[in-house]
Amino acid sequence: MTISTSPEVASTTSRRRLLQFGAAALPVLALGAVLPTAAPAAGAGFRAAPATPQLRMPAETDRHDRTFMAWPARSTIWGRQLSGVRDDIARVAHAISMYEPVVVVARPSQAADARYWLGRGSAYGITVLEIANDDLWIRDFGPTFLTAPGAVAGLDTNFNGWGKSGTPYYQPYADDAAVAATLLHGYGVNRIAAPFTGEGGSLETDGQGTLLATVSSLVNANRNPGRSRAQVEQALKAGLGVSKVIWLPGLAGQDITDCHIDCLARFTAPGKVILDQPGPGTAQIWIDVYQESKRILANATDARGRPLAVTELPGPDRQLIRGRGRDFLSSYTNYYTANGAVFAPQFGDAAADGTAYAILQAAHPDRDVVQLNIDNIAGGGGGIHCATQSQPSVPAA
Repeated sequence: MTISTSPEVASTTSRRRLLQFGAAALPVLALGAVLPTAAPAAGAGFRAAPATPQLRMPAETDRHDRTFMAWPARSTIWGRQLSGVRDDIARVAHAISMYEPVVVVARPSQAADARYWLGRGSAYGITVLEIANDDLWIRDFGPTFLTAPGAVAGLDTNFNGWGKSGTPYYQPYADDAAVAATLLHGYGVNRIAAPFTGEGGSLETDGQGTLLATVSSLVNANRNPGRSRAQVEQALKAGLGVSKVIWLPGLAGQDITDCHIDCLARFTAPGKVILDQPGPGTAQIWIDVYQESKRILANATDARGRPLAVTELPGPDRQLIRGRGRDFLSSYTNYYTANGAVFAPQFGDAAADGTAYAILQAAHPDRDVVQLNIDNIAGGGGGIHCATQSQPSVPAA
């Protein structure tokens, strides 16, 4: 893995600093075959303890060491939109870098371009890593991190291009599929192969043992053929260290992700969920998904037996937003939570944008809400959450 930096951060971010960042990462250890367990953070004179705590997928609101992103690579995927999409990615990266470090994966042949686009100043630095990739959706093909007291590990969820081989949604993904392992190796973080096939955008947790997921994106022959819902649920519990899965039906075959949970329902805190409410002009099939999800969440309890407090987040009027293509993701729910801030889209429907800001600010009173124009990213069917992946800080031992 070659490490390059934007000119402004070259003096503060280097291979030595990367190794420093990785100093709290896991050494390569054999992990249990049933449930993942953690090893203490690496250090001088490290010896594995006979008993170790169980790893779990943390809440996104936990402290981060950095945010990972990916540079859009292929004109065969984005066509004439590629330049605009790169503008959006640079805008998001710069905004996040005001709150925490950002690492952008880029193909070696495109690293110079990425440095140019990302070359403006930032508070915490933007680092370019030269790693071959196909697209920008690092939430899905990057590692999903797990933590335990004193330790962090990375779960490789076996990215298979959303299972879209042989369909109109297919796009090249071989390079993307290798990114998780390459990143984890470069940062010295132990890699765990997930006992299921899926994507980071299909997984939403409160950090206290509860997972939200859609049946359509995981209990699907294009990811986990021959497995029942009960079998997939057991694999999720084993791989993520959760004890309860709340299933929403979702909708298969209508978008590239088969209705990822991160565009539908998100935890803002334990026992508190934001639910995407489709705006005017949304197709009825997605309104049906929302209504069924609302019914299920109203009757659900989390892993600790608490009922869920559900706040609806209304989407924009699709006749008023700047982009209106069939695949345009007009969901405020696909926001990203970083250290001290929440990053959400701004679609150009002034009333809806303002309502989304107020709801997200009320849900995260201790963070800034930063709204960004990401019309080009949204035109490709994704959002800010899809384009980011957080590496959580190692919890205190």
